[in-house]
Amino acid sequence: MKGYESNHENNQDRQGPKTREYLVFELVGQEYGIDILKVQEIRGYDANMVAPIADAPAHVRGVMNLRGAIVPIVDLCAKLGIERAVYDERTVVVVLGLGARRVGIVVNGVSDVTELPPSQIKDPPRFGTDASSRFVTGIGTVDQRMLILVDIEALLEDDPSLDAGVQTRDRQGQAGRADVRP
Repeated sequence: MKGYESNHENNQDRQGPKTREYLVFELVGQEYGIDILKVQEIRGYDANMVAPIADAPAHVRGVMNLRGAIVPIVDLCAKLGIERAVYDERTVVVVLGLGARRVGIVVNGVSDVTELPPSQIKDPPRFGTDASSRFVTGIGTVDQRMLILVDIEALLEDDPSLDAGVQTRDRQGQAGRADVRP
């Protein structure tokens, strides 16, 4: 048994306590990574399952009924201000658990889950503003690949349009929850 313990300790030392797993996905030809612990599930994107919401911000595609829970769906390209993504058979919705919130993000495709030790993560470049550095946590390198590591919670946390459920007003002006069923 001592051989096992010694080998197990060596594996922990090599990986280090800060080795983290990231879900790798693509947006318009660039690879990004988010903490795998935030991911609840990955589903194929079907525009017919997303109910658009009037007056929603451009990055909110609508809401989806996911086993009785109303989940806002975000076009991550629009949220990040990069060119508009083309939806095809590889397009998926990554459903995230962000504290008490569930949010779906639309991405061009998911490639894998990868482990990155701190030695493979570099600080993100600074471009004169702190807007992007607030949610870009680093640049990961895997062989010749470069991954932009995103703190998805920081990116989506201050967006009131993503609160679960949809606020409506009845005829007397009272706020309530809408029951959205696509």
